[in-house]
Amino acid sequence: MAGYSPRGVHGQTVRELAGRVLSGVLAEHETIDVAALEAELGVSRAAVREALKVLAAKGLVDARQKRGTYVRPRTDWYLLDADVIRWQFAERSDDAFLDQVHEVREVVEPAAARLAAQRRHDDEAAALAALLEDMAAARGDPAVEVDVDLAFHRALLAATHNELLVRMEVVIETGLAERDRLVHTAGPGEDPVPSHRAVLDAVRDQQPDQAERAMRVLLDRAHLDLKALRQPENGPVSSTKE
Repeated sequence: MAGYSPRGVHGQTVRELAGRVLSGVLAEHETIDVAALEAELGVSRAAVREALKVLAAKGLVDARQKRGTYVRPRTDWYLLDADVIRWQFAERSDDAFLDQVHEVREVVEPAAARLAAQRRHDDEAAALAALLEDMAAARGDPAVEVDVDLAFHRALLAATHNELLVRMEVVIETGLAERDRLVHTAGPGEDPVPSHRAVLDAVRDQQPDQAERAMRVLLDRAHLDLKALRQPENGPVSSTKE
């Protein structure tokens, strides 16, 4: 039971319990009092148990006879699970976590751009070009800008034709969405289209070295902008999107 419905009482209970585990309110190795949770949350015993099944499927908790349900050590958690990543961001949007996501992106995305330049199909290059046009049209609409930015990076991963790299989209999208949220709270900034166009041009022209280099430039600029947002006393900051 790896997936779950995020809506209704079930979804709310899952998120509440996941948040407690990920934040340390429910500590590693701690036994979970199901009856107490039932009373505290005002939900049925079945709702709590179903929520714990979801967390168990993601490595967060386990159950043993005589011991009951308990929190597993962090080393056992499925940290690359899509829901676990989203839940962690709900509990952690601190600098250290954002930096970790950026480090993953530095490893993955330049190599993905290189592979996309080597393997992309014509329709994939066309899709990236269309998304770049959407990005230009979305200027001034933060919600749409974020969606288009995510779609561009997702499409780039898909163009690698590597299923494992495509699975990395959950890390990239979650970190990118949080980073974009922070950027947009600072107001309009530098146009993101030119940096993304450099990546697109290299991928479309099937130039792997240039594609990798363009992606590194894009990520470096984005990281510098994020650092500047953390130090507003330095004056106005650009907000190049990743």
